[in-house]
Amino acid sequence: MSYQPREFIVSLLDTIATTRRPRMLLRAARIGMQDYRRESDLRRVLRLPAAPPPGPATVRDLIALEAEIEAGRTRPGHIAGDTWRAARHVEVMIALMAEAQLMAEAVPAPAADHPPAAPPPRRLTLAHRR
Repeated sequence: MSYQPREFIVSLLDTIATTRRPRMLLRAARIGMQDYRRESDLRRVLRLPAAPPPGPATVRDLIALEAEIEAGRTRPGHIAGDTWRAARHVEVMIALMAEAQLMAEAVPAPAADHPPAAPPPRRLTLAHRR
């Protein structure tokens, strides 16, 4: 993973952690993370010939893709457009959560002369909607 400022990565992880999605969607994604195979799954989810390198750019792409799918999920039924597919949403959430976890594990430790603002999450947890 290329070097990125720690604050930027932590900020990106905070964005993910504060995202609110239905409990069942998150539960399905957490279960699916057990079978996540980065090379094949990420390539399929992003519809690319090869999986991109791990890091913030990949996570940002997944956040944007998931936001588009979420917009389709919450769009009123009478508005024309693509239909929301639960399976697609779950596979994107699996990739997003797995890639964020990979990025969180690679966050460099803060410099010794600066106390840490907040430790990066080691286990990605998204909030659910009630």
